[in-house]
Amino acid sequence: MKAVIYARYSSDNQREESIEGQIRDCRAYAEYNGIDIVGEYIDRAFSAKTDDRPDFQRMVSDSSKKLFDVVLVWKLDRFARNRYDSAFYRYTLRKNGVRLISVKENISDGPEGIILESMIEGMAEYYSANLSQNVKRGFRENALKGKWNGGAVPFGYKVVDHRLAIDEESAPIVRLMFEMYADGKTAKEVYAYLKEKHVCRANGKPIGYTTVLYILGSRTYIGEYNHSGVFIENGVPAIISTATFEKVQETLKKNSIAPAAHNDGNDYLLTTHLYCGKCGALMTAYSGTSQNGNVYRYYICNRTRKHECDKKKVEKDKIEDFVVAKTMEFLKKDEIIERLADLLYNLQYEENTLLSRLESQLAERTKEIDNIVTAIQKGVASDALLQRLNELEENKRALEDEIKKEQAERPLFTKDQFRMALYNFRKIDTTTKEGKAKLIDTFIDRIYLYDDHIKIIYNINGKDEEISLDELESSKGPQSGQPNFGTF
Repeated sequence: MKAVIYARYSSDNQREESIEGQIRDCRAYAEYNGIDIVGEYIDRAFSAKTDDRPDFQRMVSDSSKKLFDVVLVWKLDRFARNRYDSAFYRYTLRKNGVRLISVKENISDGPEGIILESMIEGMAEYYSANLSQNVKRGFRENALKGKWNGGAVPFGYKVVDHRLAIDEESAPIVRLMFEMYADGKTAKEVYAYLKEKHVCRANGKPIGYTTVLYILGSRTYIGEYNHSGVFIENGVPAIISTATFEKVQETLKKNSIAPAAHNDGNDYLLTTHLYCGKCGALMTAYSGTSQNGNVYRYYICNRTRKHECDKKKVEKDKIEDFVVAKTMEFLKKDEIIERLADLLYNLQYEENTLLSRLESQLAERTKEIDNIVTAIQKGVASDALLQRLNELEENKRALEDEIKKEQAERPLFTKDQFRMALYNFRKIDTTTKEGKAKLIDTFIDRIYLYDDHIKIIYNINGKDEEISLDELESSKGPQSGQPNFGTF
């Protein structure tokens, strides 16, 4: 296994020295488990409440290049404190075949949160379209008129009368970036130049390496407007010529060819979940080939590889199928579904504090408006009072728009919706790799394999199951003709 370390400290309550401690613990974990460290990503003085962290974004981007299998973090809060960001970026890593490991948490911090993340990923596909229908309609109407729909304004532009306009202060920098890259400079050299010149975005933060790549690939800079399914050619003032842009795209394409994957470890569904009960080390991919050329796959304790543990390997398919079957048995208990629905419903409100603040502010504005309207109805009116009423109504409309946008981006679900989604897990096709992986990644925290029993720890506080290996041995065994590489 190849891994990278992601370390972070926030400026509000930590110091530079904490990075050294995080890296030291991650390296110790990797050494104990026989994992090769191939790189480090470090964000200094950045909060995990936002995903706007340069090295974090670089790490997520690099995960698609098949250079590493695992991201090691000291604790899960180093990765993200925002549940929705965590769900999105965990999903992105998994899609790229990369797993996340917290080296200091034997049991996940708030394990129900892992299930919530899975619910968010899956349920958003079914419900977010309905929840955000009105907002999307408004976005589309704005888009048809070529209006800017909010969010971060592309570097080089500013918003004037709800439309993008060229910012004469930053646009020359964009032109220079494209010219440098078109003339043979690398993206890293462009980034280094901007860093040396202390070029910053509108929020005062320096331009990161991933932002450089984003700018060089964005068709906005040749005048294309693309939002909410609406495409308008020449809908935005162009900063870059089409010829220069296409030349840059050709070079970007050549430089983005990823190397081939170095192993088939992504097929081992229990990787980062399965641990040796004897020494506590990870059990990971191992394969053997018979005389007739057939390949047989196992999980083996990483310390056994170094002859520091005598735990025998276990057949990959047998233990994966057994764990999946046990998890399906677990989910067939109605009381478990009801308990999870309650936990997840309450947890989403703990995560989305912004929405509650917006709703509170909206209630205050509505109350102020009602008081002024009552005063006017009683004959108490003045120019100042009417002006205040107009200000409050405008503020109320802005808050309502923010609430709709937040509900669309981070929808809140009812208990019935959670219950339905959980019941749908019972219908997953466990004969497919995707179905098995979904069950394991959602509901399994860790599995410890001992000489006489197996312990499955689920992502529900206090819920674990110990099973005799006799039951595992009695499950479907190896195919005939398989060589004897050992059992447990």
